[in-house]
Amino acid sequence: MVLVLGTFLGFFSVAFGAYAEHGLRPVITEEQFRYLMTAIRYNQVNAGVTTAIGLTLLSGMGAAKPPALQWSGRLFILGTMLFSFSIYLSVVLGIRELTYLTPVGGVTLMAAWVALALAGVSMMKNRPEP
Repeated sequence: MVLVLGTFLGFFSVAFGAYAEHGLRPVITEEQFRYLMTAIRYNQVNAGVTTAIGLTLLSGMGAAKPPALQWSGRLFILGTMLFSFSIYLSVVLGIRELTYLTPVGGVTLMAAWVALALAGVSMMKNRPEP
């Protein structure tokens, strides 16, 4: 599921980026457009990482994948949704209060990176000797 949701996030970032550039830019402020571009950039980076985690989870790499790897994927998905989608919806729907979720998403993304680092350390410790 991490792979599927990661690819959805990637697809959505490209589609919404095109919509923002061609459909929204003429009707929103420059500041709102800047917010959207930040959200899209975060969305794209985190979609790539989430997809890579999903591929790793499905691959034969490492006999024992640490739980932190699965948690990292979940946190990237949740953090991206909270961070980027709160900005998307705030601008599109004109509900500024939705951006109160943005910092929660940012903290969740930081936790995702920590979980990914922990998974990496765990996988290095548990890899078979050559």
